[in-house]
Amino acid sequence: MKILLLGDASNFHITLARALRNLGHNVTVASAGSMWMNTQRDIDLQRRPGHIGTIRYAYTLAREIPKMRGYDIVQVHNPFFLTLKPQKLRPVLAYLKRFNGKLVYEALGTDPNYVKACTECRLFRYSDFRIGWDQSPYAMANKKEELEWLKPSMVSYTNHFVDTVDGIIACLWEYYATYQALGYPKLAYGGIPIETADINYTPMSEAPEKVKMFIGIQRKRSMLKGTDVLLEAAQKIVAEMPELCELKIVENMPYSDYVKALEASHVMLDQIYSYTPATNALLAMARGMVAVSGAEPEFYRLIGETENHPIINIDPRSLSDVETKLRKIIENRANLPTMSRNSREFVIKHNDSITVAKRHLDFWEKL
Repeated sequence: MKILLLGDASNFHITLARALRNLGHNVTVASAGSMWMNTQRDIDLQRRPGHIGTIRYAYTLAREIPKMRGYDIVQVHNPFFLTLKPQKLRPVLAYLKRFNGKLVYEALGTDPNYVKACTECRLFRYSDFRIGWDQSPYAMANKKEELEWLKPSMVSYTNHFVDTVDGIIACLWEYYATYQALGYPKLAYGGIPIETADINYTPMSEAPEKVKMFIGIQRKRSMLKGTDVLLEAAQKIVAEMPELCELKIVENMPYSDYVKALEASHVMLDQIYSYTPATNALLAMARGMVAVSGAEPEFYRLIGETENHPIINIDPRSLSDVETKLRKIIENRANLPTMSRNSREFVIKHNDSITVAKRHLDFWEKL
């Protein structure tokens, strides 16, 4: 197939592209590089700030969009797949639909339908925006964001977008559940691709004398993902048991540097509001690290995993749960070698990039 992957988040599309190429397909990735992550792409669609940046971006789109035709599959990472207002996205969406085979939405992140599901509190016990029926710390600190997502113009465009695409494939249980609840007919779960064969994995032969914890902070998203809560809890545990554990902190690091920074750590502190482990956790697990992240029963049921549940799931409705589980990891560090092997095996089974690519191919072929 000839495939265009338009937009990216956390290296998802470029990783998927490499797997698809290994399977014999012709793939182009056009993206803005996921902001500071500066992920690889074949066509650069980054919009620089300022008046000059706007002019250059308009020139880039005028040059590149006419080339985005003749593909068997065009997969976009978000309804807002270009840095344009909804009214300007509509004609681009129509162009992609008219001049290509199938148009697919890869649900990779927040959109108005997901925000609506979060705020209505029917699907999720907790989310980025609600803890039970209460606003999350992020929602309270960023009240305008929730309103922005749910503006009539955003909702109207998103509904139009969903009606236009030929299918939706979700990377997380949360996004899958959102569109399943809306009764979307052509829906699949794809998972997040991880290049497990290229990741350095050294089995943990014995329990470490000192547990090395790692946390990566995105300054603008720390409260959204709950890394601020994890950071506070981890610092408290290190202060309590400095001879048994330590904490490495990195902030807003380019993707390639971030991957290198993971080396030599044992435990990844990822996020607390997710039902599903995302890219950071899976990358760490592929290296044999133990992930503190989202892993609710709904996720394990969706992927059909009944035995290997290696992720340390945090319940954000009980903040004491964070400290208790981190303390338990340190006190029971003799279990880390087994947990390390289980983490690596989990990612190979469920998230190897070739496995995820084949799920996408199966879905596209059904369309």
